[in-house]
Amino acid sequence: MLNLHRAGLSVPLPLLHHTNAMDGGVTSAIQLALTPAFLLTGISSLLYVMTGRLSRIVERGRLLHGSSRHGDHDEFGVELRHLERRLRLTSRAIYATTLAALLVCAILPALFLGGLLKTEFTWVVGGLFFGATGALVIGLGDFLREVHLATRTVRFTAQNFTAQDSAAQNFAAHSIPVPQPTEPAQPIKDQRG
Repeated sequence: MLNLHRAGLSVPLPLLHHTNAMDGGVTSAIQLALTPAFLLTGISSLLYVMTGRLSRIVERGRLLHGSSRHGDHDEFGVELRHLERRLRLTSRAIYATTLAALLVCAILPALFLGGLLKTEFTWVVGGLFFGATGALVIGLGDFLREVHLATRTVRFTAQNFTAQDSAAQNFAAHSIPVPQPTEPAQPIKDQRG
C-alpha cells in the first residue's frame, strides 16, 4: 500500500500504475485504435471544403468555355488558363489528402492487431503515420497555393465596379422586391377565449 499523507488516503499501488494498451486486452486495443479515427474527422472536413472549391472551379470553367465561343477569346483564355491551374492544384490537394485518410485508415487495424496480439507494430504504425502526415502536408500546401492563385487572379478595382454598375442595376430592376416591414411585429394573442 502506498500512503498518501497529505490527503490521508491509502491507495493500492496497482491502481496508480498506468496501464499499457498492449496489456489491457480487447478494450484497451479498441481505445488505442480509435484514437487516430478522430484525425479522419478533420481530414474529411478538409476534403469537403476542397471538393466544394473544385466544383466551383469546374462550374466557372464551363461557364467561361461556353461564353468564349461568343466573346473575346483572349480575355476568356487567360482566365481559363488560371482555372486550369487551380483545377490541377485542387485535384492534387484532394489526391494527397485522400491518401492521408487512407494511411490513417491503415493505422487503425495495425494498432488494433498490435493490442490484440500483444505485439508492437511500432515501425509499421510510425511509417504509416509519417506517410499520412506527409501526404496531409502536401495536400494542404497545394490547397494553399490554389487559394493564393485564386485571390491573386481576382482583383477588384474601382474600374471593375463602375463597369459592372449597369449590370447590377439591370439585375436589381428584374429581381423580385423583398417586402420591408413598416411597423414592428405585434405579438400574437391567444384567441382561445
